[in-house]
Amino acid sequence: MVSVCIATYNGEKFIRRQIETILPQLSAGDEIIVSDDGSSDATVKILETFESPQIKIVHNRGRHGYTANYEHVLGYAKGDFIFLTDQDDEWHPDKLKRTLEELETCDFVLSDASVIDAEGNEVSASFFELRGSNRSFWGTVLKFGFLGCCIAFRRRVLEKALPFPKEHSMCSHDNWITLVAMAYYRYRIVDDKLVRYRRHGKNVSNIDRIGRRTSVFFKIKYRLYILLNLVKRVL
Repeated sequence: MVSVCIATYNGEKFIRRQIETILPQLSAGDEIIVSDDGSSDATVKILETFESPQIKIVHNRGRHGYTANYEHVLGYAKGDFIFLTDQDDEWHPDKLKRTLEELETCDFVLSDASVIDAEGNEVSASFFELRGSNRSFWGTVLKFGFLGCCIAFRRRVLEKALPFPKEHSMCSHDNWITLVAMAYYRYRIVDDKLVRYRRHGKNVSNIDRIGRRTSVFFKIKYRLYILLNLVKRVL
């Protein structure tokens, strides 16, 4: 069983297109779980128009923010294989099939993505090349170069990753899950562009949130916090 987990917040502009690229790839027993973080637009109404038993909408009444919302939605996942998805991207038609093939022999898969603008025009053929992504554990600690919307993993990774460390500003959901997988499980990074990653200026998450706009002190503190919590997971 596959669980596709989406955290939404005011995503009315692109959420329909995202769901339309996911649903045809699912089997009857799979699910899409959407956790809405208090949207004030038509996000939830758009989701309800699909009238699909595979789509389950939950509302995040607790701690807010994208990391808290992903933690919330992951708590509802029932599948053996979990896929993280943003509200404004598009899946490649072979994403599910290709990823499940890789998960037959590993626990965590991270794929490349092409980058598109608000209108769907490609602005970069490879996020890996754009970001200069490093594929090793320590290389990733030094420079976070992957996208949460491009990861999928077995349930055992989820069980190790939950609950998230308490200080969400020091440990975003995608960096945390990726490093948990790299530290404790068999992982694979593939060059297939299985997501069309949309950058439109209003993304809830931000690939530069630990980039040029943060101080060196914060970057060091952020990484030390994650490493400390990774060690705690085996104590």
